[in-house]
Amino acid sequence: MVTPVIFDSVESGLPADSNACRWRLVTDGVMGGLSQGTLTRETISNRLALRMRGRVSLENNGGFLQMALDLSTDQTAVDGSAWQGIELDVWGPAEEYSVHLRTTELSRPWQSYRQHFRVKPEWQTIRLPFNDFVAHRTETPLNLGKLKRIGLVAIGRAFEADLALSGLRFY
Repeated sequence: MVTPVIFDSVESGLPADSNACRWRLVTDGVMGGLSQGTLTRETISNRLALRMRGRVSLENNGGFLQMALDLSTDQTAVDGSAWQGIELDVWGPAEEYSVHLRTTELSRPWQSYRQHFRVKPEWQTIRLPFNDFVAHRTETPLNLGKLKRIGLVAIGRAFEADLALSGLRFY
């Protein structure tokens, strides 16, 4: 069994994770959309967490909020090929969110590999196998040896997003 790699146990302060990479909030405003949100560190149900909250708006061709983490500080690829997938410790009002993976082989900002998950208002650990990620707007297969970024995304419909993360790791 391979030991999990922890990318964020949310023990360090915003905006750096426990590996010195920087979490950031990305909204559809980069494309002219009107979604608005915040990204904070706070304690939820006795756990320190990174929390993304805001309004996802479909106006002006918008439709997403994202908490994004580059997996290395120097933009080099991270090799995830020794693991089966991504494991998240998450909490939030019952909603569906997505994990978007990017690799160094993708050149367009709208390209990614995606998988959906549902949260509930209690802490839960969710495992997302790499085999279940679906290519979005790319024909390039997911290359686990070239992982670059992970994003937890509220996307595709107008709603009030509220997603907390207390841990992120390969399993």
